[in-house]
Order: sequence, then C-alpha cells, then structure tokens
Amino acid sequence: MLQKNSQIEPLFWQKKSLMDMNDAEWEALCDGCGKCCYRKYIKGRGRRERLYYTSVACNLLNVETGKCSNYLERFSLEQDCTKLTKKNLPQFGWLPQTCAYRLLYEGKPLFDWHPLISNDPNSVSRANVLIKNGIHEKDVIDWFEFVIDEH
Repeated sequence: MLQKNSQIEPLFWQKKSLMDMNDAEWEALCDGCGKCCYRKYIKGRGRRERLYYTSVACNLLNVETGKCSNYLERFSLEQDCTKLTKKNLPQFGWLPQTCAYRLLYEGKPLFDWHPLISNDPNSVSRANVLIKNGIHEKDVIDWFEFVIDEH
C-alpha cells in the first residue's frame, strides 16, 4: 500500500491540471520505471531525425528497481541529470509513451499498473514496464550497441 501524504489529494491527477498540482502531487506522478534515466540520442536532422532509446542507464539508477540510488543529490552527482518541471515538460518529447507526465500532458489516462491506480509500489515491476538488461554507462563504450525499441 502506498504511503498517505496529507499534501496529496485523492485522485488529484483526474481533478487537477499538471500546472495546478502541488510539489508532492507532481512527484507522486512518477511511476518509478526509471526509463527517463536511460540514455537516448538523436541522429539526423529534420525529417531524417530519429530518437534512439538505449538500455544504457545513468550510473545512479538501480537497473533492477528503476529507482535512483541518490535521488536527493542526483543533480550534483550527475552532470547531465535534467529536472522535469511543469515549465519544461513540453520540451521533453523523448519521455516514454508510458510516462504519467507525458500521458497527462497529452490528455490520456494513466495505465492501470501505475502505483497511483494500483495502490501497489511494485506494480510497475509486476507489469514488466522496467527496461530489461540495463547496463550502467560507466560500463559502456558504444551506446549504439545497446539501442532498444521499447520506450
């Protein structure tokens, strides 16, 4: 069962816009899949531009659980860790199609495996949403060898 937080209104994601959510609600939207912490890159330009997802994870990501091993200090420890905010969300078109932030931004409902729906913090893992066979970037030379189709 998920912990109750007095700052989180029941079913807030159905009642509030992303802009109206408080910080606790915003944070609670994250399902903990960790997919945003996997490296991706863009190749080409214009119509030939293509976004590649990889199984290369940030060194702070626990690839078994999808959780950051040092969430509070991640920005000081990982130079390219980017904070997703209400203001910059439209610039994050690379977020996975399962991401709650992206889904709500696009006017779509959360998946039934999302912890806010299931009331189960392990539902993401049970639904096989985590990227399989993740590897830390410190152990990789060529990211292109680890391109995956899922996103």
